[in-house]
Amino acid sequence: MVTLALHIALPVPLKITYLLAFKHLCQAARVSSRVWVNGQAEQLDEYWRNKISEDNDQLAQNGMRVLGIAFRPLDSRTIDLDGETLDGATLEQNLIFIGMVGIIDPVRPEVKAAVLMCQEAGIRPVMITGDHPLTAQSIARELGIDPNNILIGQALSQLSSQDLENRVEEISVYARVSPQHKLDIVQALQNRGHIVGMTGDGVNDAPALKQADIGIAMGVTGVDVAKEAADMVLLDDNFATIVAAIKEGRVIYDNIRTFIKYTLTGNAGELWVILLAPFLGMPLPLIPLQILWVNLLADGLLALALSVEPSERKIMRRSPRHPDESVFSRGVGRGIVWIGGLLGLILLAIAYHYWSTGQGNWQTMVFTTLALSRIGLAETMRSERDSLFRIGLFSNKPLLAAVALTFGLQMAVIYSPVLQTVFQTTSLSAIDLTISLVLSTIVFWAIELEKWLTRKQPVEFSK
Repeated sequence: MVTLALHIALPVPLKITYLLAFKHLCQAARVSSRVWVNGQAEQLDEYWRNKISEDNDQLAQNGMRVLGIAFRPLDSRTIDLDGETLDGATLEQNLIFIGMVGIIDPVRPEVKAAVLMCQEAGIRPVMITGDHPLTAQSIARELGIDPNNILIGQALSQLSSQDLENRVEEISVYARVSPQHKLDIVQALQNRGHIVGMTGDGVNDAPALKQADIGIAMGVTGVDVAKEAADMVLLDDNFATIVAAIKEGRVIYDNIRTFIKYTLTGNAGELWVILLAPFLGMPLPLIPLQILWVNLLADGLLALALSVEPSERKIMRRSPRHPDESVFSRGVGRGIVWIGGLLGLILLAIAYHYWSTGQGNWQTMVFTTLALSRIGLAETMRSERDSLFRIGLFSNKPLLAAVALTFGLQMAVIYSPVLQTVFQTTSLSAIDLTISLVLSTIVFWAIELEKWLTRKQPVEFSK
């Protein structure tokens, strides 16, 4: 919704007028020589210029965009009565100033919260506008952006590229800027190592949208040129949608990292026991069909359910990751190595003990312990820091259903006579099944202990 504050006394008796609206009030005052007061034109002296300037500043301080309105009486000698030609250069001189129009486009209620969330997430919102500096400061103050660190287009034009780069870190509001200024600001931020997302809707915004790492055009008010230059189009023209997309992107990236860590950790455990068992004089602990079965359950059902894990707590208070960061950084690669090694040692110990004592169900014990361990891994790897007991079993219901289905299918493979023949398994006694269940939780408790120790360390959140 756009609200107009209109205070104009139009000279009704005039039959033919040339009426102009100027985006910048100073432009209207510059081409005006008189002012309309109480139904007549008076000389536009220093008093009236100061009063107009004060009124303009008052409207701008209230967050309004101010237009100056001026007119000039016309007669048949000045205008072609057929309306075909107008000498604009001549007409737009010695105008009579008649008033100002204050236009305000209220900030959406959700934008202030979105800006605050950006700041908590380590994203620095910067306002770049062609509006009056006082208008820009008023809106910035309302949104929670520092209004004091402001740079005006006229001063910006006098800065060299290096000077702008030196100051761009501290400036949060740019006012009265031109399209070239927008492009210079984006380039300066990029030269300082920032990943820049730029929003815009007009033709003049296209160069900056193209230069930005992520150009975001407005889908409702944006022109086609801006949409073509941008990397993405915002269908609802709402800044809060951008912040929601950033949060969703972090969730997706976290789930990808979790998926990779979970899958490779379990496969590393299988690999270790298969590689090391022959060195102890043992046959292969797992037959190919058993390996395929575990991978089908773990890398299929469990991993897919794990990939839809909801966001972690305080996900929007973390500092942004570096664009060149490896997916195996921040503990993923280390976890694959040590957790996979621990799982391999547990499986190897079970295999050697049962095999060396001549028990015929030794392969089934390894097979079952591996499958149950993957269930524990899926549950504890849902969060990098929070314990499973904090996030709760029911916060990811698809995973809980996958766990129940995986456990039931594994029991069927062990105790169903038909499946025993296919997978070469034997029924486990209650004691052996209990031992398998207990040993399969070792990796679960090991990861929970690591997360507990991690929570004891101070974490760096965005400021």
